Amino acid sequence: MSSKKIPKQVKILGFISLFTDMASEMLYPITPIFLTTVLGSSMAIVGLIEGLAEITAGFFKGYFGSLSDKLGKRSIFVRIGYSLSALTKPLPGIFPFVSTVLISRVTDRVGKGIRTAPRDALLASHSENNTGAIFGFHRGMDTLGAALGPLGALVLLYYFPGNYTLVFLVAFLPSLVAVGFTFPVKDKPINVKPREKKHYKTFWISAPANYKKLIYLFTIFSLVNSSDVFLILKSRDISNSSNLAIIGYIFYNIIYASASYPIGKFSDKLGKKNIFIAGLFVYSLVYLGFALISEFYFIWILFAFYGIYAAATEGIAKAWVSDLIPDEKRGTAIGLLTMLSSLAIMSGSFLTGFLWDIYGSQVPFLISSIVSFGVVIAFLRVKN
Repeated sequence: MSSKKIPKQVKILGFISLFTDMASEMLYPITPIFLTTVLGSSMAIVGLIEGLAEITAGFFKGYFGSLSDKLGKRSIFVRIGYSLSALTKPLPGIFPFVSTVLISRVTDRVGKGIRTAPRDALLASHSENNTGAIFGFHRGMDTLGAALGPLGALVLLYYFPGNYTLVFLVAFLPSLVAVGFTFPVKDKPINVKPREKKHYKTFWISAPANYKKLIYLFTIFSLVNSSDVFLILKSRDISNSSNLAIIGYIFYNIIYASASYPIGKFSDKLGKKNIFIAGLFVYSLVYLGFALISEFYFIWILFAFYGIYAAATEGIAKAWVSDLIPDEKRGTAIGLLTMLSSLAIMSGSFLTGFLWDIYGSQVPFLISSIVSFGVVIAFLRVKN
């Protein structure tokens, strides 16, 4: 399994994600800081914007995943989705208003919703019993971009302090490179079934029991898995430094990128479920740590383990689904998983911001730790 090579099309999709995340993550850690320090937004507004962005992405992930199955086409959604996201990048820098940030984030997530499930189904179609390795490689490339992006933002802000407009404009460039990489992406033939009037209902009835259990428990977990912007803001509060908070986030992404491919290959041998459960347990410990610590040097340890959690769950969940569902239904299956997860994260992000404003940061972090540990126990009781 580990000796299998990564196919060329998977590598192309990896480079697309690398450059897209370089752009997106150049903006992701500075946007909440931009909102709270420059535009004067509350934590609830930050949570609301992130929540609306996630709910938008969620609906589109479900719809376009299913549509790609019906049409037997994946690549067209990849091109449209990445192109739409690229166009939104510079807007908040040009028009520095809360409403512009909202429009930019939501439109960017529309693009993500259009492309995500078709792209993941396309990735899975190139698997030869090594979905863990393929999704691990893709997540590694994606997250390498997520490490380079904030680093680029820090460099720009170092030489041009407070010039957020420049950061938003520069982020547009790697997005254009990513769009260029979408044109060599090719579809792999799949069996197109006759169109069904109640597609999701028919799919759900025939779906394997383990897939349904994964959907239920992953959605519950997503309710307490709020946006990462709250980890950045918590780190800023502890360190009293926006730059240190962003560096911590970069460190997390470096760990995530480095661990994704090895953990993905490992999951092909030990089983996706086992690796996924271990990742959720690490998440529970990390959020407990963020709730209790007050010294910034502990943040490095927590961000490192948060990178391990992400590497053990993000791509692994999709690889697990891909193992359970045949190729012609994977767009629907992955789309449903990511749609419900995004809707749950939306609720969780708003609730986290609301609770933070009223009770401080400790309460939402403790709730996330306790509930996620309960999900770990529930997964352990699920038979293979």
